[in-house]
Amino acid sequence: MPLMQNQITRIELLAPARTAAIGRLAIDCGADAVYIGAPRFGARVQAGNSLRDIADLVQYAHRSWARVYVTLNTLLFDEEIPQAVTLSQELAQIGVDALIIQDVGLLESDLPPIPLIASTQMHNHTPERVRFLQDVGFTRVILARECTLTEIKAIRSRCEIELECFIHGALCVSYSGQCYLSHVLGGRSGNRGECAQPCRLPYHLCDRNGRVLLRDRHLLSLKDLNLTEHLGDLLDAGITSFKIEGRLKEADYVKNIVLHYRRHLDQLLESRAMRPAASGAIHSDLAPDPHKTFNRGYSDYFIRGRRADLASFESPKSIGVPLGRVNTVHGSSFTIDSDEPIQPGDGVSFFDGRGVLSGFRVHLVDGRRITPHKKIQLLPGQELFRNYHAVFSERLQRSECKRSILIDLRLVQTDGFLTLAAQDSDGNHVVVRRPQIDPPAEKPDAMLQRLKQQLLRLGETEFTCCELRTDLQVIPFLPAAAMNALRREVIEALRLERLRNRPQMVYQAGDQKVPFPVKHLTYTANVLNRRAQEFYRRHGVDSIEPAAESGIDLQGRPAMVTRYCLKHELGWCPHQNPDIVPAEPLFLVTQSGRKLRLDFDCHACVMRIIVEP
Repeated sequence: MPLMQNQITRIELLAPARTAAIGRLAIDCGADAVYIGAPRFGARVQAGNSLRDIADLVQYAHRSWARVYVTLNTLLFDEEIPQAVTLSQELAQIGVDALIIQDVGLLESDLPPIPLIASTQMHNHTPERVRFLQDVGFTRVILARECTLTEIKAIRSRCEIELECFIHGALCVSYSGQCYLSHVLGGRSGNRGECAQPCRLPYHLCDRNGRVLLRDRHLLSLKDLNLTEHLGDLLDAGITSFKIEGRLKEADYVKNIVLHYRRHLDQLLESRAMRPAASGAIHSDLAPDPHKTFNRGYSDYFIRGRRADLASFESPKSIGVPLGRVNTVHGSSFTIDSDEPIQPGDGVSFFDGRGVLSGFRVHLVDGRRITPHKKIQLLPGQELFRNYHAVFSERLQRSECKRSILIDLRLVQTDGFLTLAAQDSDGNHVVVRRPQIDPPAEKPDAMLQRLKQQLLRLGETEFTCCELRTDLQVIPFLPAAAMNALRREVIEALRLERLRNRPQMVYQAGDQKVPFPVKHLTYTANVLNRRAQEFYRRHGVDSIEPAAESGIDLQGRPAMVTRYCLKHELGWCPHQNPDIVPAEPLFLVTQSGRKLRLDFDCHACVMRIIVEP
């Protein structure tokens, strides 16, 4: 096998891991790296994991050169900084590959020399901000989800740092790290890992006169991201890590989506002199389909610039794919005007007379006649969707995924030794020797066959042998125990050699004096502790307002800033349809009557949500 060429760029498919078990599954399905929550201080407070579980995942991942990143990406109070530093030291000791952080107070602390990744919560959306993060010691930056392809290219043109980009999953409607709506409305801060997701709630939209323009619609609930068709553009733009969202997702979601992107990425890498960041070939009998896994409908968000049809006003849940319409209703069953195969156990959804998403499981199917598992009210002409595909889900659960590291074995006799050599597809090579003290075999052909069978018994390991060559002048008689010992010894030697040669992220020592691009910081800079203040002052910032979580009053100030524009989504943009723009200001009104004023900055193309006193 040829040695890996140094000029080949390694491209990473990065998957979420709610648990260590899901992390191992993601690696088996083709993820080159996984990100997982630590016991504390992760931006998904419900997705913490013990140090022991993370250590087990690290050991598993490193065998195939996959990586494990740990999230410590919440804002920290002063008393939490020492705890976070201790945790980072423990994580470094167990071998995690990098820490994902948001709070720059950690850069003023005694962190171990471990690579740092700038969380998307740091609002990484301009060349100036990304360049600053590169200069102060970050190894990688996770770009803001709302970056366009043009903006990504501009960042790459001015920065050498690794760039990570979200390609799939749920979208935050706000600029990441710039949303305080959950904190203001309910005291649960997204920057502290406790977002209550007010963006998924229904609102009334009212004009300045109190007239209701839209009632009970999920006006801030975005569709999910799917950039399958843009992977090549992102590769050409300089993205090196492709990230799947979902640290609260279950195993089936991770399996389906990782396999989907693994197959699409692999088709693109070879023609670009690139290769996956981790080792091994992925084997699976599943044909993945992201449309059959939970989603709110898909969009490519802002990758091609401003577009409409980003939101799912009807429901924040998984509506599913169109199935057909009700034809006739007969008692407890109905017929459908579609030839789409439907199976018992399928999940069917529909909008009832009040516009609320409802659903049922299919109990019986007879041609086009369907009997639900419960009594429901349907009307002829009602549109139906399938949001749970029973056959696919069963196939997904049964399917197995395996990552195999391909090796060649060669058995020869040299200088009185029986020598077994192994080389993997990454160019790692090891040799083990056994003194040739065994007598010649009485039945050499049968002995050689048994010898090959024993050496190829790699089923319990991560390796698969592509070729076994033998160059033996005399076939020795080897007991089975000796053959097994020879195989185990070469496999263990190869594992150790692979760990020695494993590509690793490089820790960057930061420039202590590079100036921050802005001199005056508001609460949107998320400075919650004294060390973060010291960091920014050392980098030339003159004035610093404390973070929203410090308890400052945000009444009358923006609680969310977003590139998503509700007027544009509704076709009311004054640049497009100036004659139908309703009387402003517009308000979102919660179910409890709380008013949120919408402020539209058409010049900057952003929308701000301001909590009214």
